[in-house]
Amino acid sequence: MHISSRLLKTSAAVLGALALAAQAAPVSATTILFIGNSYTYGEPAGAAPIVQNYQPGTVNDLNHSGIGGVPALFKAMTVEAGLHYDVSLETVPGVGVDYHYNNKLNTVLGSYDKVLLQSYSTLDASKPGDPSTLIKYSGLLAQAFHDINPNVDVMLTSTWSRADLTYKTNSPWLGKPIEQMALDVRNGYNAADAASNLINGVIPVGQAWNRAIDGGLADANPYDGIGAGQIDLWAPENYHASPYGYYLEALTIFGSVTGLDPALLGAGDSVARDLGIDSSTAAALQGYASAQLASEQVPEPNMALMFLTVGGLMVVARRRKQSQR
Repeated sequence: MHISSRLLKTSAAVLGALALAAQAAPVSATTILFIGNSYTYGEPAGAAPIVQNYQPGTVNDLNHSGIGGVPALFKAMTVEAGLHYDVSLETVPGVGVDYHYNNKLNTVLGSYDKVLLQSYSTLDASKPGDPSTLIKYSGLLAQAFHDINPNVDVMLTSTWSRADLTYKTNSPWLGKPIEQMALDVRNGYNAADAASNLINGVIPVGQAWNRAIDGGLADANPYDGIGAGQIDLWAPENYHASPYGYYLEALTIFGSVTGLDPALLGAGDSVARDLGIDSSTAAALQGYASAQLASEQVPEPNMALMFLTVGGLMVVARRRKQSQR
């Protein structure tokens, strides 16, 4: 994907202005909590644990396990953008949001400005594709956080297709197009969003992955080799993400949470450089995250993603659902 030099220069100027504004007028940090599993903390799964171990000192791991993960990638991106976020995470491998509610509620509860919930990769470990547990427990968690801070902004993070379940392992997605699992998972998260007036939208990570695959940057089937000039979004076991996949996840979260176009980070983004991602690939992944956010159509009529143009650059404004409070 070609990113013009003019856009890169403008992006750098906007980021610089934001940073100067932040220095000139300090503001209270926006507090955000990530709740999830290995998809949030960056499970290495045989690869170098570069994401899991990324800058753990910049975030607050409520389990005291020294994880940086995707929350630390997000934190670094907000620092680049001149924003002030106080980032916390609570993650447990191989669980859904029900586990956090039933076993970690005393650990996670607090007064946060924003809370992101990410559940099991198949929606339900025992009933793949069934969103019932996600619907019930994301609503309960949203209510618990709302009881502490009525203005908390709770969002759900919808995840990607698993190549192992699409090409090799018996599952509801075996033999289907690689994009299908992410679409089905997204539908489950949409149902959870629609079921609670206290949840304010879904972050479309899986759809950003689909765009990178459909656009030809990412290989669709890692089992038959990675195509020339393409990247592999999956880790070696074709389940978790590679650094490319986690970077795309963080970009999509960054754009959804902050309202800034991920392309503002530019080809020279230091987070991508830290992960070993070259500048052209970084710019392309930013473009796919940006395009997905721009295409979002939220099913509820009382909530929308509004994309505004400021100085020729896209800025996102989310309108909260009107809840019965």
